[in-house]
This record gives sequence, C-alpha cells and structure tokens, in this order.
Amino acid sequence: MNWDDFLNYELVRIGDVRLMSGKLFVVFLVATGTWLTLNLIRRPILNTKDDITEAQRSKRQTAFVIAKYIVWIISIIIMLEILGIPVTPLLVGSTALLVGIGLGLQRIARDFFSGLFLLFDSTIKVGDIIEVNNEVGKVVEMNLRSSEILTRDQVTIILPNSQFIEEKVINWTRDRQKVRFSVKVRVSYDADAEEVMALLKEAMIEQSSIHKKPEPFVWLTNFGDSAIEYELHFWSKYAFEIEKVKSDLRVSVYKKLKANNIKIPYPQRDLHITGMEQMIESKK
Repeated sequence: MNWDDFLNYELVRIGDVRLMSGKLFVVFLVATGTWLTLNLIRRPILNTKDDITEAQRSKRQTAFVIAKYIVWIISIIIMLEILGIPVTPLLVGSTALLVGIGLGLQRIARDFFSGLFLLFDSTIKVGDIIEVNNEVGKVVEMNLRSSEILTRDQVTIILPNSQFIEEKVINWTRDRQKVRFSVKVRVSYDADAEEVMALLKEAMIEQSSIHKKPEPFVWLTNFGDSAIEYELHFWSKYAFEIEKVKSDLRVSVYKKLKANNIKIPYPQRDLHITGMEQMIESKK
C-alpha cells in the first residue's frame, strides 16, 4: 500500500459520511498542533520573569484560560468539518440530549459559571493565600471548572469553583502583600511590664521575615490567673509560611526572656479539701 492508498483508505462509512484514514491523520495533526501551540504560548505568558504586579499576572492567567477554551472549541469544530461531520445539524439533532445532560450535570455547570465569574471578577487569583474549610493554602492554578490549592503540607487540593462562591472564603493576601498576624505570650507577674514589652518588640524587630514598616507592636491584653498575657502584632508578606515565622519568633522570645531571667509560668491551682483539717485532728 502506497502513501496515496493509505490516505484514501476508508475506515468506516456512516450514511453519507466516510471516515478516511487521511482525514483522521489531519485531525490528529490539528489536535496535536493545538495542544503544542497552547503549551508554547503558556510559558511566556504565565511563567514570565518580568517585573509585573500580581494583579497583572492574574489578568494574564484569566486571558490565557479563556483563550484556551475558545481555541479548543474552534479546533474541535475544524476537526469535525475535516471529518465531514456538519456541526449545525449535529447541534440541532442533539438538543434534547444536551438538555438531558445539562439537567444531570447541574453541579458541573454551576462550577463552570463560577469559574467564569472568578476569572473576570478577580476576587481570588493565582498566588493568593486563602482559607477555605479551615484549610490554608496557595492558589496555584485556576480553571473554568476547578482550582488547585497547595496547602502548607505541600498537598494539592482540587476544589470546585462553586465552593468559592457559595461558602465563606478568607483571602489573606487580596490587594496587598503584607498581612498582620499576632502571637500570644504569658509572662510571670514578677516581671516588669515595660521591660517585657521592650524585649518582645525587640524580638520581632530582629526577625528578617517581619516587616519594620508598619512597625510591630505589643499589647498587654489581660491579667490571667497565673500570668500576665501579652500579644505581639506584626506584619509579614510570608502568609503561606507564617507558621514557621511564628515558630521562629517564639524561639527568639523564649531566648530573650530566659536571658533576662523572666519566667513563662505554667498554670497553677490551689486545691482546698473541705473537712481535711478535722480529719487530721481526729486521727491524732
């Protein structure tokens, strides 16, 4: 079999539609070309090293996702035409089927339109640190139906986009890079409050992951049962790694308090047993 015979070889016939091996080969080339083209333009658009803002990067992501779906729709139409399958009669004839499928796939349709809303509205964008279902993670990719969230445990969670619309979502980094956090510390009543507050502030200033502006500050928040309670407030751009930042800060606070002989007390309780004295006296 020569090349011409291979291209004109009839694989299947359905009514007036003849599926030729040559047409199938061209369809394969169109599909492969579409996939390669999208992957080639994805890198310079999304993985750019240009000094651009997160908002600009998010707009690029939105434009690429929408363009990707449009290109694939056009590509599929072209492939159907190459195979000799008319698109218009196919859509008209499958209307009832599409309605039935639509009723059965309402959740997917809701996720799809939620994805469109998120891409245009930009309330959540790639790179944001969000909290949903008590899970904190970074948005690494957004598609029309679902989004990928990378947790602090380096676990990828795929969430349907409708969940961002219907449920409570905390966006820790929306429209800003610096986020305020706090750490609580309990200190003995024997320590001087002003000295303690100065040491706590010094511990925050010495941390490279904590911003100097706005300036971190300390509050005395409560007189507890066995200790005075303080709160350290600071700003940091490392929202995704904030637990490590807090851990480093606690270590620094512990060292400073220990070096200055300031105790971090543990809870203490006095236990009084009614009638104990009478029991002791009676045994004597």
